[in-house]
Amino acid sequence: MAIGSGWTGLLEEASPKTVIMSAKLYVGNLSFATTELDLQDLFGQVGNVVDVKIIQDKFTGKSRGFGFVTMESGEAATEAINKFNGYSLDNRALTVNEARPPEPRQDRFFPSEAGRGGGGGGRDDRRGGKGRDFRRR
Repeated sequence: MAIGSGWTGLLEEASPKTVIMSAKLYVGNLSFATTELDLQDLFGQVGNVVDVKIIQDKFTGKSRGFGFVTMESGEAATEAINKFNGYSLDNRALTVNEARPPEPRQDRFFPSEAGRGGGGGGRDDRRGGKGRDFRRR
């Protein structure tokens, strides 16, 4: 994990609660009406909020129903998880937990070994249905 990426992991285990060194939180099950300002106000109740980002669909610009809140300290992040996980905001029970680093994604357009092209039938398949006959009988 690169330094400065905003995720540093767990510091230590403490009784039934976990003390978090990272201050970046995942917030899920958001209403599409919830704004970044709503999250700023809510999480500001437990500590200083450094950044709020609601993830939006790149084509429609609408919320995807989750986001990230960066708290100033790990203690504030731990308190936010304990207080707001399951909290009802806009009639939705929030899911709040420590943000994990993104998993590496395989290239969706050119898979590593498959090469380019593919799909479609052979030259003899002029119906385009992979040999299926859809005519009524």
